[in-house]
Amino acid sequence: MRNLKVMTAYRGTNYHGFQRQNNAVTVQEVIEKHVSKVLNEPVCITGCSRTDTGVHANQFCFNVRTESKISTRGFVRGTNGELPDDISILSCEDVPPDFHARFDCKGKEYIYKIHCSESKNPFAPDLMFHYRRKLDIDSVRKASEYFVGTHDFASFCADCTNVSTTVRTIYSLEIENYGDTVIMLVKGNGFLYNMIRIIAGTLIDVSEKRISPDNIPEILSAKNRLKAGRTAVAHGLYLNRVFYSEEEIFM
Repeated sequence: MRNLKVMTAYRGTNYHGFQRQNNAVTVQEVIEKHVSKVLNEPVCITGCSRTDTGVHANQFCFNVRTESKISTRGFVRGTNGELPDDISILSCEDVPPDFHARFDCKGKEYIYKIHCSESKNPFAPDLMFHYRRKLDIDSVRKASEYFVGTHDFASFCADCTNVSTTVRTIYSLEIENYGDTVIMLVKGNGFLYNMIRIIAGTLIDVSEKRISPDNIPEILSAKNRLKAGRTAVAHGLYLNRVFYSEEEIFM
């Protein structure tokens, strides 16, 4: 029995997240259908994470066990030939039998994209959050510094009932500005449900002077979702990279 580690990318617009559901089309369901055809056997893939409806991935890892003798190159070519245009296989490699895409993941990097303009971007209505004003970049960057480090992020979790701890470590949170585009780039050892979208929404509230940058430590200490800002829309969010070694995280 082989264990394949597969990197993929997808546009989440047409899917109700990654994880299989009984009453909606998901990325996992579509990938499993076409991978099963290529491998000529029914398979169940194991994803590195769950993503919400409308969320995208520049890099998403899954592993799949198979008896097939197909080459890794043949797997990439064959599966890409079957998949719809909004899902792509980036790479495939044989890994040890005990590799697990979720449990072996050491960290993740997300980006959140904002189009800051009165005019909408007709080329990316489902790929960026359209925010009809300029962000106060200086205030947002000042606020973002408070998130870096190890904290209890309960105030930035939409539903904490299924986790043993709400403590997470953020290694970096950078705010990049290119004309009308603002990108929030955040890297950490793990993230809670809607954590990135709530951080993004809170930073937007900082820009609007609803929250002071210096209020962030107080909001973290409160461990109360009602103290943080809005939840930013899903379609601005991307899982950007997944890391399977400490070296990758800090390169």
